[in-house]
Amino acid sequence: MDDPAVCGLVLAAGAGTRYGMPKALVRDPEGVPWIARAVAALRAGGCGRVLVALGAGAEDAAPLVPAGAQVVRVPDWAEGLSATLRAGLAAASATPADRLAVVPVDTPALPAEAVRRVIAAAPGPDALAQATYAGRPGHPVLLGRAHWSPLAAGLHGDRGARPYLVRHAAHEVDCADLWPGADLDSPASGR
Repeated sequence: MDDPAVCGLVLAAGAGTRYGMPKALVRDPEGVPWIARAVAALRAGGCGRVLVALGAGAEDAAPLVPAGAQVVRVPDWAEGLSATLRAGLAAASATPADRLAVVPVDTPALPAEAVRRVIAAAPGPDALAQATYAGRPGHPVLLGRAHWSPLAAGLHGDRGARPYLVRHAAHEVDCADLWPGADLDSPASGR
């Protein structure tokens, strides 16, 4: 069931240099855009609202965003992952949500159950949790509203939330039984 207290965020603003194109434009072998798969996993996982952060290729990617999901433009996307996450946190702050479930667009096999599990493990605005796969950190990441401003203030370059999660001892949620948890950095990694 969708929870208005939980917002989802798809990070899809990068240029995808290792992939050879913006990952926001990539489709799976059946022709389904990765953006649509990410939004579907967040919705089915319990997010009442979903935001999609777009930068590189935004004009072509925006039509791939499913109806009902909100596009968040990231004009400074070239600064790196930090700019995308800051833009998503700012957009989430305008919602009534007290938690934000974050996934990158390049995890098209992400099951909704992983989203549900991470959300269930950390309720409330102080939530801080991250899915793990055989001991490796992965996605989704759950950020309670109390962490949004301090996290955004410390973001820079092409680094995301991981240093903040480590510093604040984020709750680790084992999801290895659901899927391998790997993101797809190149076309060959998806085969």
